[in-house]
Amino acid sequence: MSNSGIVVLLFVVFLQSSLIFSQSPKASTTSTPWRTLAGNAPIVIAKGGFSGLVPDSSYYAYSIASLISLPNVIMWCDVQLTKDNVGICAPNVMLDNVTDIQFLFKDNKKSYIINGEHLEGWFSVDYTVKDLSDVHLIQSILSRSDKYDGDLFPILTVEKVAQLVKPPGLWLNVQHDMFFKQHNLSMRNFVHSVSRRVIIDYISSPEVAFLTNIGAMFNRSKTKLVFRFLEPEVTEPSTNQTFGSLLKNLTFLKTFASGILVPKGYIWPVNMDLYLQPHTSLVLDAHKEGLEVFASDFMNDVPLSYNYSYDPLAEILSFIDNTDFSVDGVLSDFPITPSEAIGCFSHINKNSSEYEKPIIISHNGASGMYAGSTDLAYRQAVEDGADVIDCSVQMTKDGIPICLNSINLFDGTAVVQSPFSSHFATIPEIQANAGIFSFNLTWKEIQSLRPAISIPYMHYNLKRNPAYANAGNFMTLSDFLIFSKGKPITGILISIENAAYLAEKQGLGVTDAVFSALKHAGYDNQAALEVTIQSTDSAVLKKLKQQTDFKLMYMVDESIRDALNSSLKAIKQFADSVAINKVSVYPLSASFLTGMTNLVPKLQSFGLTVYVYLFRNEFVSQAWDYFSDPTVEINSYVQGAGVDGIITDFPGTARAYRRNSCLKMGSGMPVYMTPVQPGGLLQLIAAQFLPPAEAPLPVLTESDIAEPPLPSVTVRPPASGIGGNFLGPTSPPPSSGPPHCIACIFVALSMLLLASLLIL
Repeated sequence: MSNSGIVVLLFVVFLQSSLIFSQSPKASTTSTPWRTLAGNAPIVIAKGGFSGLVPDSSYYAYSIASLISLPNVIMWCDVQLTKDNVGICAPNVMLDNVTDIQFLFKDNKKSYIINGEHLEGWFSVDYTVKDLSDVHLIQSILSRSDKYDGDLFPILTVEKVAQLVKPPGLWLNVQHDMFFKQHNLSMRNFVHSVSRRVIIDYISSPEVAFLTNIGAMFNRSKTKLVFRFLEPEVTEPSTNQTFGSLLKNLTFLKTFASGILVPKGYIWPVNMDLYLQPHTSLVLDAHKEGLEVFASDFMNDVPLSYNYSYDPLAEILSFIDNTDFSVDGVLSDFPITPSEAIGCFSHINKNSSEYEKPIIISHNGASGMYAGSTDLAYRQAVEDGADVIDCSVQMTKDGIPICLNSINLFDGTAVVQSPFSSHFATIPEIQANAGIFSFNLTWKEIQSLRPAISIPYMHYNLKRNPAYANAGNFMTLSDFLIFSKGKPITGILISIENAAYLAEKQGLGVTDAVFSALKHAGYDNQAALEVTIQSTDSAVLKKLKQQTDFKLMYMVDESIRDALNSSLKAIKQFADSVAINKVSVYPLSASFLTGMTNLVPKLQSFGLTVYVYLFRNEFVSQAWDYFSDPTVEINSYVQGAGVDGIITDFPGTARAYRRNSCLKMGSGMPVYMTPVQPGGLLQLIAAQFLPPAEAPLPVLTESDIAEPPLPSVTVRPPASGIGGNFLGPTSPPPSSGPPHCIACIFVALSMLLLASLLIL
């Protein structure tokens, strides 16, 4: 594809209309001064372009970064020298991890010592630019998609980046000047030569000698020299001092540099448990010396400090918009996130006006921060600005309705580490796997259990707030209703599931228990809080429709692409709103969006309010199209799909989105706050690398909604009360001998071990 063709394609992907790019994106206006050295807004530095999505230093990476970042975004180039002293942009002097060079020059592996470290591989210094003409950049981080490797991105020289991309600003990072000197290559000569043809805004290096050597060359230019810090214990080669020691002598650094670039941990350190420590005085100290401070290592797709709740926007804001300081710029693999932070989310307080959408419904409270359905999770949800807090009602053995994540105590409690760990049962009507169910234990017994925070992505080792993983207390439905009164929320959501099984097999009337609790708490004759009852069972909602005036929400528990008019008419007979999952709005293939269904406007045309579930902050929960940024995802559902509300584990992230100052800009909305184009990223993938086409999602029909009427509550038999096929130890039979079900015991022990590992 020609360069002009690529540009056109990128515009198709990322522009919602030609109007967006006919205007310069606007940043939010504010009377609050930035706490940067010069009082200006911080700059965004795109590391190798948009390297969080496509190969670092590729044409796509630079082009995408230019299109969807702040208009003054700075393009970062890690400069490597070739054998013929040409500067190329590549993230590492070792090319085998970032290109396909090892397949073209199979026998050219070399060994060198760089900064005291013995390295083996394919190095830029062993090849001319012509040698590298058939070498292509690839994704170097295995956790990121490799689908773009098939686009065969050539290695670009510094001049080519300037010519093709025409970046608003260019930053050259020189990492290994001393190594290049050992190969009779001069980085000094290169930067002197290239600066005559290309405007270079910043040059950084972790080598004092290199920056002092080129200082006089740039005395009268606008090029800024920046000293780059590596980790504190690493030794700077030209002074033989550690970077930690050099940090104590900012006055010395000012003699040859106008700024410093530091890993973010220098400013906001974290302890070994990934919790933030108090910020250091580095930024304030450097500003006093007249040094700008730039922070590096911002990546959306790595674990952050737990204080940020997997929200990279919150992390950026802590560096640019706190009450004490602002760094002068941030270096990020995902430049859209700092662009949002600077242009839309800075200088906002609790009194700032809010956009009306989306309505925010918590999912078991703020279950991304505390164990779901506990008092702490509900308090956090209220504090974080949820409009509606929810209670998933489960029934105890003694008939008490309680709030709990799931009917299976494996989800949300540490039951496997309790005296009740042997109470395994298999109940096919509820789930295929064995569990320990709420109706197996009394309320007093459940109160004795420790809560357990949900870890939906444990296989990625993405834990949630581990210091408080078992904190909080469980609540009855009555406790929840009392708690909700007088809180700054607009309503409550009560979820009812498994009603037919509980009535018929356990003698527990959950719908009657919910109705009774609401009436006893006075919710049947108050108007302060709107009550919504949610279920995937139409029979539950039909029954309640006859008994109450509460709002009713039908939850569709499968992914669908459409719904027949007859099915929507049927839903409208018993529900006011519908909850659908995210894939029903934006279908996926290999975690790429393939398009957008017409389901949301169709549901709304039938007078149904549309909620979408389940929003989580962890980057693995999001399609690649959202750039590992939960704000981009929320924005695409609200601005792009027009949903009315979202159900989320992290209501604080949704509340912050609703307060951002760019939402009311109309046609002046900056591009980094426009919804993504569904299917756009797939268009950039070479045909042979495209993921296989997915089978079309089903259409919701009237038969999918129909459920038999709820059975009457039956009298419970005088048994142990444990439903299904009990797998745990039982009383020994009258006759002596080995147990009749040795296999069952082994199954139970295996389940116990598995559950224990999940909890840990």
